[in-house]
Amino acid sequence: MVSLKDYRCGAAAAVSDMRRTRQFYEGVLGLVPNSDAGDNVGYPCSGDTQINVYVSPNAGTAKFTIAGFDVDDIETVVEQLTKQGVTFEQYDQPPIVTDAQGIAHFDGDAKVAFFKDPDGNILSVAQAPK
Repeated sequence: MVSLKDYRCGAAAAVSDMRRTRQFYEGVLGLVPNSDAGDNVGYPCSGDTQINVYVSPNAGTAKFTIAGFDVDDIETVVEQLTKQGVTFEQYDQPPIVTDAQGIAHFDGDAKVAFFKDPDGNILSVAQAPK
């Protein structure tokens, strides 16, 4: 049996409008592309990871988190991203209940904040317990 545990894994987001998508991922989230095929753009992230956005008729149909960013100080990151134009989701359905900033607190001091890209793809920033 082959195991995928030793292989790199990346995230991908289906989008409908690449221009609008690039304005968000680059202009709001501050990501910098390393590949650009016109209808598929790759954005490198920390730890040799990457998120690709690609044009698809299925854009925005996922109803779950498609990619998450690990952060060290979620309150500061959420505050800065809010200033940059990100709107964080508000949830009030256990186990996900968010505070005024849009941060959900879990056992062991884990914290996650969810937001959507222009197509409605759900992304998150998360802070693992210290």
